[in-house]
Amino acid sequence: MPKLNLSQRGRASCFTQSPLTDELEQLLSSRFERPSLRLTPSPYISEKTLNKRWGKLESITDKSQLLDPHTLDNAEAYNKNIEHFIGTVKLPVGLAGPLRVNGLHAKEDYLVPLATTEAALVASYNRGAQLITAAGGASAMLLNEGVTRTPVFAFSNLAQAGQFVAWVVTQYDHFKQVAESTTSHGKLHDININVEGNRVYLVFEFHTGDASGQNMVTIATNEVYHYILEHSPVVPKTSFLDGNLSGDKKPNAHTLRHVRGKKVTAEVILKRELVEKYLHTTPEQMVEFGQMTTTGAALSGGIGVNAHYANALAALYIACGQDAACVSESAVGITRMELTDKGALYACVTLPNIMVGTVGGGTGLPSQKACLDIMGLFGNGKAKALAEVAASICLAGELSIVGAFCAEHFSRAHQKLAR
Repeated sequence: MPKLNLSQRGRASCFTQSPLTDELEQLLSSRFERPSLRLTPSPYISEKTLNKRWGKLESITDKSQLLDPHTLDNAEAYNKNIEHFIGTVKLPVGLAGPLRVNGLHAKEDYLVPLATTEAALVASYNRGAQLITAAGGASAMLLNEGVTRTPVFAFSNLAQAGQFVAWVVTQYDHFKQVAESTTSHGKLHDININVEGNRVYLVFEFHTGDASGQNMVTIATNEVYHYILEHSPVVPKTSFLDGNLSGDKKPNAHTLRHVRGKKVTAEVILKRELVEKYLHTTPEQMVEFGQMTTTGAALSGGIGVNAHYANALAALYIACGQDAACVSESAVGITRMELTDKGALYACVTLPNIMVGTVGGGTGLPSQKACLDIMGLFGNGKAKALAEVAASICLAGELSIVGAFCAEHFSRAHQKLAR
């Protein structure tokens, strides 16, 4: 047998330890017997369906950990947010702050709720938040907003695709009227066209008010999509409501220069003594770390450059009833640090895909509303401020983690708090 290197041994181990071919085929073959656990499939929450499900589950897990009295009392509140309901999962929530934000929309000192099971995380964001506040606060600016849905239409040839595009560009007012007939909050803001051979992708961009708006945009675009199929002078061979051009729940490079959700930039200038006091390092070391890790991000094929936006966003989204899967696109962005003429540290973050809302979705659920209330950011007129707070807490986290690496405290903090 040829000699394997370590990585080859790792890949080969599942085969060298496997059963013989006949046994392997039997293990991996399809099975058609009736499943042993079949639960009541009703999507609605009722005492009857809950009792039926727990009649089968109670023997295998502790019911009280998922369906405690408080959850049971508030079960009806979850009807529009979950199917096949069995209870709630409790996550620890910590507060980072106060975080001072000097934004176009966020203008307070915020205690930011973060739901996580990762030790040292809230402590790190708390340190960054206090540092920013000591420096007078983060300046934050919402730059742009928009949520997209991207239907695709395929034709027999390029000529037909061209005829279709020529018709589409005359229909903006009709599309806007049709889309906005489905919602009192959403506004069709723009339509972009992308031609790829005999296929045409339409990018519908909406403003969604204070809602995150993804369901709103899907429903509105669906109406326009069917209007197109009924009125287009050229009948497409094939079409789909979404052609995967929107970047929905996927990291993508396009939005680095555009937007999905809310695009926010935030900055802070830290005097040398603040960097030394709070982070135990120097502005020069932090700038050098940023330069070297930017090269590392390029070598790894990263989209944007940041240390760990996903940590803040996942914890904030879960605490505040946002769509946690949107962290996949929201965590794309750029962190930059440089020295000022006076030797202070200038640091900024730009996040083009902050997908947050303060109405709708999970924002009205009991625990999630309570977290938004801590910041004073529940309800109408608050989503833009929440986006600026989200960018600012990401800035706090970038400063803290870069400082920890520069001061060689990163591993020590995890050893102390995570053990």
